[in-house]
Amino acid sequence: MARPLAVLTSLLITASALTAVSAPTIATAAISCDTATTGGSTFYDGPSASKKYDARFSNSHGIPNLSTHTPQGAGTWYNWDGSGKNLLLVASYRGGADSQIYGIDPSTGSTVGVVAIAESHVGGITTSKGWAFVSGAGSSIRKYRLTELRTALKAAGTPYLTQVGTARDVAGSSFLSSYGDSLFSGSFNETGRGTMYEYKIADDGTLTTVTGAWEVPTKTQGLMITANHFVYSTSYGRGNRSNLYVVRRGQKDLDAAALSCFRAPSMTEGITEYNGTAYLVYESASHLYGGDPATLNVIPRMHKATVSSLTSLVG
Repeated sequence: MARPLAVLTSLLITASALTAVSAPTIATAAISCDTATTGGSTFYDGPSASKKYDARFSNSHGIPNLSTHTPQGAGTWYNWDGSGKNLLLVASYRGGADSQIYGIDPSTGSTVGVVAIAESHVGGITTSKGWAFVSGAGSSIRKYRLTELRTALKAAGTPYLTQVGTARDVAGSSFLSSYGDSLFSGSFNETGRGTMYEYKIADDGTLTTVTGAWEVPTKTQGLMITANHFVYSTSYGRGNRSNLYVVRRGQKDLDAAALSCFRAPSMTEGITEYNGTAYLVYESASHLYGGDPATLNVIPRMHKATVSSLTSLVG
């Protein structure tokens, strides 16, 4: 039965108000990404992604256990052992089995330790204020004491590390990263733009939500944060190239933000900054995809680029 006009008007006004309060408006306009390529040979398997990618990135360290696990999140741990040495952290998953965290020495590329954690897709990993934060099952974030992670990485074999407390449910944890005392965590959206929230990190690892969502690119898989920029790694599908977005921080609406986008090889995942260098992780060489002829670019190593070569695209 049709409702009276006054009632419908009231309902529309109410719905509009609720929408404005509960969720950001997500734009659907496509963002143009640079796909120009020479079509020539590259330093990686498969076809060139773009001139901008090939001019900025190069091969870096290998990732362990690709025959059993699939790498996802990437993070950095400064002074991990108390003697000034640093680590790149890579989190990998395997369906029906424990996930793993690898500690990789950025100066040598050697794997200094492997730690098992509870199963999840581990789309993001980051360290801050004495804690390691890792994407948990569903839309959640787990925390681990860095003192305990340090001990586990130094131990022989693949010791199991238990999270502290219960996982923190969040709006989305497909990817995450941190800068200072802020953690940013967001959702992967295959068909449209996703959202990301900022959480303040307390000394005990408690996360407090900061009001207001950030809009993130479609198919976001990884995030690197600098003082003035977000760098998003986006991908989906073994036969599709990826994109990297460099976005000046400040505008929550992507259409209002200054940004640059360019194409990257297929199946990018986490990205992290260490000492002025960006390290980008691929899942394409894992046991799930490496032997599949449909995988466009099979990349078993991290790729690296100077952070300034990326952020200078936006200024």
